Amino acid sequence: MEKDLIGTSHRLGILGGGQLGRMFIQEAISYDIHVHIMENDDNAPSANIATTFTKGDITNYDDVMAFGKNMDVITVEIENVNVKALYDLEKTGIKVFPQPHILEIIKDKGLQKTFYKENNIPTSDFEMIEANADLKELESKIPFVHKLRTGGYDGKGVAIIKSKTDLESTFSKASIIEDLIPFEKELSVIVSRNENGQTAVYPAVECEFNEANLVSYLFSPANISLEIEKKANAIAIDVINKLELVGILAVELFLNKDGEILVNEVAPRPHNSGHHTIECNVTSQFEQHMRSVLNMPLGSTERTCFGVMINLIGSEGHTGKAIYKGMTDLVGQPGVHIHIYGKEQTKPNRKMGHVTIAASSMEKAKRIADYIKEKIVVIA
Repeated sequence: MEKDLIGTSHRLGILGGGQLGRMFIQEAISYDIHVHIMENDDNAPSANIATTFTKGDITNYDDVMAFGKNMDVITVEIENVNVKALYDLEKTGIKVFPQPHILEIIKDKGLQKTFYKENNIPTSDFEMIEANADLKELESKIPFVHKLRTGGYDGKGVAIIKSKTDLESTFSKASIIEDLIPFEKELSVIVSRNENGQTAVYPAVECEFNEANLVSYLFSPANISLEIEKKANAIAIDVINKLELVGILAVELFLNKDGEILVNEVAPRPHNSGHHTIECNVTSQFEQHMRSVLNMPLGSTERTCFGVMINLIGSEGHTGKAIYKGMTDLVGQPGVHIHIYGKEQTKPNRKMGHVTIAASSMEKAKRIADYIKEKIVVIA
């Protein structure tokens, strides 16, 4: 990217206007880069801070074409977009990152797993399941993980099948089944790559998930050996290089008790497991995403402190205008950084914000995190 394109002369479009777009814009403002958003919700978190906001359906060909034709670079904050339109925009000379053919692979978990197998990337064994297949034939394979091939997001579209009863209430659409891995830890590594092929990888983090398969706690750095850290980072770099992806990639990993690391899934965009980088690393994942798609030199990923991230999730039994109970208690805690996403309405298990605790030790960060977890709830 030429230096004189940094700033208002460069039109950067994002498909999707949720919290990821909002945090991207907050970083882009420092560079005076104008970010244009398309989303189908007038009250989307990014709507009131984007340079321009276009109401449109990111899965609709005509809407994406109309929005994208006026941009220099297009990127995404969610995989579920109209890929055909992105292919056609790319043909006109508009840069699309991550590239459409990569989005096509990643948005389909069956194609994604096939890519890993064909490229010698370690992952669990799997089988493709056709829509409306007779799932009773899978009884002999219990236990396993059942995933929709497309459309799953934020814990939706994933079911753990441990009994015949679980099998009776699972998905009927095209899907995959995977071996249920007896992992010791769930890790995530954020890695980025620009057009010049420069890569940068963040230290691995450790994730704890709740019953809805959403991240409950994130710990930075992960409590793993240097050997495992190097192995996880090498796998993440291998994945992004083999994809030849331009942008940022979250690589979710399983660590087995014997030290084996398997790729679970990837996300070709900023990710929940990278939110801590805003306060805990030299360069945030959002700035790094911007740098990568604009072909700027990538920033330092060095960790500057210990961190714990907590998602603020809508409480069960509460749907309506969001109230953040206990927020006053948070503000007075040392090292606490609050991020409210600007969603007016809460509902059970909806991501409404996150809190990062930056501290001089993991023990201190965890102590404050435990206090916060007890104090704040999102209700209606």
